[in-house]
Amino acid sequence: MTLDATIDAIAIISGEALDAAEERQNSLTKPPGSLGQLEVVGNKLCAIAGTCPPPVPAKPLIGLFAGDHGVWAQGVSPWPQEVTVQMALNIASGGAAISVLGRQLGAQVWVTNVGIASDVPEHPGIRQKLVRRGTRDFSVEPAMTREEAVAALEVGIATANEAVDGGADCLLTGEMGIGNTTPASALIAVLTGASIDAVTGRGAGADDAMLAHKVAVIEQAIALHGVDRSDPLGLLAAVGGLEHAALAGFILGGAARGVPVIVDGVIAASAALVAVALAPNAAGYLISGHAGMEPGITEAVSALGLRPLLDLDLRLGEGSGAAMALPIVQAGARVLGEMATFDDAGVARG
Repeated sequence: MTLDATIDAIAIISGEALDAAEERQNSLTKPPGSLGQLEVVGNKLCAIAGTCPPPVPAKPLIGLFAGDHGVWAQGVSPWPQEVTVQMALNIASGGAAISVLGRQLGAQVWVTNVGIASDVPEHPGIRQKLVRRGTRDFSVEPAMTREEAVAALEVGIATANEAVDGGADCLLTGEMGIGNTTPASALIAVLTGASIDAVTGRGAGADDAMLAHKVAVIEQAIALHGVDRSDPLGLLAAVGGLEHAALAGFILGGAARGVPVIVDGVIAASAALVAVALAPNAAGYLISGHAGMEPGITEAVSALGLRPLLDLDLRLGEGSGAAMALPIVQAGARVLGEMATFDDAGVARG
């Protein structure tokens, strides 16, 4: 499905089902609001599904997109770029943290090469959907053309559609890419209006000097390209990453198919901002999994009107925060479907 058709297919979540969920929460054998965010997430699942109680997500799928970044050449990460392909292979072979968490949760992990700069050996666990070998250095030129950005968005859309066609009923976002917190910070700063200092963190271990340099590189790039939030596709092309684009498409694809999307850390949060800038109705399908250590997450999640379900001091990425939030999402649905009402249980109301 094309980007435009996908955006057109995203419906507003059901206010009627949300009202029914809130009413049912108040009839269950507990004080109103006493299950806190479990109630909030359960209600949202009802609004997404258009029914109360909602189905419990039983076939989750983690869509993990990998890409490299030309701006890495500016010294914004302490890690060599070769780690992207090495970790993609590790994830696909089942040895990474997200691989372990996927097994723990019974969630499939699909690894997609959308923009790795190095040669990627053929591997049964890596889906080859390469748009280009890494982005260009956005400190001197746009990271992508608009056409490349659309192509990467549509890789994500196609992945979401394939997943849902195969039975997936909840999508989780994941990524791998050395240097990818730099474009994430650029996207978040422009789309939220927050200062670059406020949304830029240390990524995978930047020291003070590297962090200050990273902020300066982002500031210069935003000024160079003259980007703003009124043109999200142009912004994505100018300073985004191929995995950011694919994640935004994955989110849009999930929303168009009416399934919840659990958003991971700062990379996914920046992609979610892009998705919602392109299609505001997509915001209703998002669940924030984890607050994380990167400061940009706080600004992004707040701008999206979300509250993270967990805060475990994670700063890995890969989809780890989204994965850890999945049992809470499932519990929120199960409470609405299985908990007795006061009338059912013969319990007097307070």
